[in-house]
Amino acid sequence: MTTWNLSGTQQHVFICNGGSCMKRGGEEVTQAIRDAIRENEADHLIHTTRTRCNGRCENACVVMIYPLGVWYKDVTPDLAQQIITEHVRQGQPFQENLLYTYQNGFVAEPNVSVGISKKTGQKE
Repeated sequence: MTTWNLSGTQQHVFICNGGSCMKRGGEEVTQAIRDAIRENEADHLIHTTRTRCNGRCENACVVMIYPLGVWYKDVTPDLAQQIITEHVRQGQPFQENLLYTYQNGFVAEPNVSVGISKKTGQKE
């Protein structure tokens, strides 16, 4: 296992590589994000991690950016590159693909189901 020196890292991008996301282009999204980071010469500023399922399968492919606390839904390879270039590097988020934002706690964007209750199994 490789250990990275994260000194100087400003953003951490988590890319869902769970089953549903992989069926909807998770590998291609992962590579597009990493390519965009490299093309923007931001390897020392942005770290990426592949994750397992993040519980938002209906919104696959999901990408999360920290410390911003932003979750994106329906990410494609093209959108993935734009997220790195325009949001992470220039501070311009893509409103139509926002799933959650962090504002003293996570806030679901309008028209986004907040999830399935673990107690009842019903959508909330």
